[in-house]
Amino acid sequence: MELAREAGARLRGLRRERGLSLSELARRSGVGKGTLSELETGRRNPTLETLYALTTALEAPLSTVVGPAPVQGAAVHAVLTDRVQDAAAVSEVYRIRIQCGAVQHSAAHVKGTQEHLLVFSGTARVGPALAPLEVGPGGHARWAADVPHLYEAVGRDVEGVLVVRYPVQ
Repeated sequence: MELAREAGARLRGLRRERGLSLSELARRSGVGKGTLSELETGRRNPTLETLYALTTALEAPLSTVVGPAPVQGAAVHAVLTDRVQDAAAVSEVYRIRIQCGAVQHSAAHVKGTQEHLLVFSGTARVGPALAPLEVGPGGHARWAADVPHLYEAVGRDVEGVLVVRYPVQ
């Protein structure tokens, strides 16, 4: 629950910093107002999909809310390993596992966001929901993440590194 409290406090801080009410952030993100309230107070564990919906609505990188603790989505288990910011962008590096048997659909991120996946083992189907790419061991895929996109393991779990690059707003 420590992760939930820390992430909730950071979400609340970002929301207030941007002058948004709970209702307005709920509307912009598609996350229920009650859920958002429970997240901000640390009474609810956030999913990866929920955190992305909220940080996208706040026009902030995911790493502004989560630290190095693991986050879990429908198919993706991710651990933030590094965050680099320069004048042009924030780049987040995640060690990820895509679980076989599930598909994770991700909503569009902030305009100009790109994702890069380097696959260590397994075969991944990733990228734009309408035209996913298939990448195997030692391969790399890159796609615009400001459109709906997906992650899926083909045949067995995938291990890799994901870099998410957000333009500085």
